[in-house]
Amino acid sequence: MVQRFGTDKVGYGFAPIISVWFSLIAGIGVYNFIKYDPSVAKAINPKYIVDYFKRNGKDGWISLGGVVLAITGTEAMFADLGHFTVKSIQISMGCVVYPAIITAYSGQAAWLRKHSELVANTFYKSLPSALYWPVFVVAVMAAIIASQAMISGTFSIIKQSLSLGCFPRVQVVHTSAKYEGQVYIPEMNYLLMIGCVLVTASFKTTAKIGNAYGIAVIFAETLTSGFLVLIMLVIWKTNILLVILYVLVISSTEYLYLSAVFYKFAKGGYLPFTFALVLMFIMCTWNYVYRAKYKYELDLKVSQEAIKDIATDPNISHMGGLAIFYSELAHGIPPIFKHYVDNVPALHSVIVFVSIKSLPVSRVAPEERFLFRRVKPNEMYVFRCVVRYGYTDVRNEKESFEKILIERLKDFIAFDYGTEPPQGCIADEDVVKLDKAWRSGVVHLVGEHEIVSRDGSSLGKRFLINYAYNFMKKNLRQSYSVFDVPHKKLLKVGMTYEL
Repeated sequence: MVQRFGTDKVGYGFAPIISVWFSLIAGIGVYNFIKYDPSVAKAINPKYIVDYFKRNGKDGWISLGGVVLAITGTEAMFADLGHFTVKSIQISMGCVVYPAIITAYSGQAAWLRKHSELVANTFYKSLPSALYWPVFVVAVMAAIIASQAMISGTFSIIKQSLSLGCFPRVQVVHTSAKYEGQVYIPEMNYLLMIGCVLVTASFKTTAKIGNAYGIAVIFAETLTSGFLVLIMLVIWKTNILLVILYVLVISSTEYLYLSAVFYKFAKGGYLPFTFALVLMFIMCTWNYVYRAKYKYELDLKVSQEAIKDIATDPNISHMGGLAIFYSELAHGIPPIFKHYVDNVPALHSVIVFVSIKSLPVSRVAPEERFLFRRVKPNEMYVFRCVVRYGYTDVRNEKESFEKILIERLKDFIAFDYGTEPPQGCIADEDVVKLDKAWRSGVVHLVGEHEIVSRDGSSLGKRFLINYAYNFMKKNLRQSYSVFDVPHKKLLKVGMTYEL
């Protein structure tokens, strides 16, 4: 519930508790290490792990699935690169998290040397009795706060997927003017909450949740290593010997852990696979139709010749007023315009095609926000406009978008013609015509596209487009809510896209 205040404010509130937690486990670890058996420091000798596998064989290999849980949670820090700087994550991992974890486990190992029969509840049993309740309270709070890394990481990943056209439209709230990656997505926040409740209620034990989390973590690490090898070879041009060394040392260790966690696939490990398959299906379906729809609009965009034919068609009547067409197509006239004219053979005296784009910058200067271009012939008074917003820009803060658009269009007309006679006189006439059309009334036209598969499509394509995509589209934010179109002046134009 506090996510909406932003990552930085949440961090300021949570950081002291996490700092206390790491200080406690590190301090208790050092205390146990010194008090019980400092000789456990010999465990850094790799000979002992070799002996361990010789003694235990298959059981030793299976136990790696539990060992991997010792590092779960730390990998979530690196999903937050959009929220925090690389340097801050390096410092927190290297100077706080890693030392605290190492000293905590070393202290527990030393304590177990004297209390080997109490291995089932090592953490709380190894605490000094006076610290039990303080540590218990801080541990519960830290467990809750630890989810912050996963939540903010999810927001970052969803935002990147949106920019690539790989995820359905959701509301993205930027909570920081300084860092673009600090975002809040209400829909995903509530879905995460519902998912956590359902998983907890169905699994009931931390053992099953641990199995699921272990597989998710080690899979994330092995996938990251695989992509890193590609980056080394293709982008960094790293020496092939270093790449081979990385694969042998790091990747081989990760695959060894991966093989161990697979042993518990049926005991809760299937959960991340199920989530991954569902998300991949949603993302692939949306991206496939998104690309096909955009290509369809590009292929069928209204040509210059078609515009001239419409302008000279005696069957098309002309009426006063200003029409604003909204479209995602930034280049050219969308096919919805031709569809509108064919069904309503009447044109407003001034027409503006608007495409609103979000840029990866904090703010766009007002004088750079509107990019206009006039569509020939000039007698039609048709304009194209791309409106650019930064992620902290507030739309319609003081004046209506409609009024700002008209004022900027007037400036464009004056600049386009120049101020010297006789061009200046023509510009004045166009501005007067624009003013008259504005006073006559404004209508906002939004395309209401019905996406269907064309006849003869395969069964799989029909399922993806007609059912999966349309189901997602009906349950998402509509385009007119994204464009902030006033409902009293809104007119939806329906058109069927056969992909």
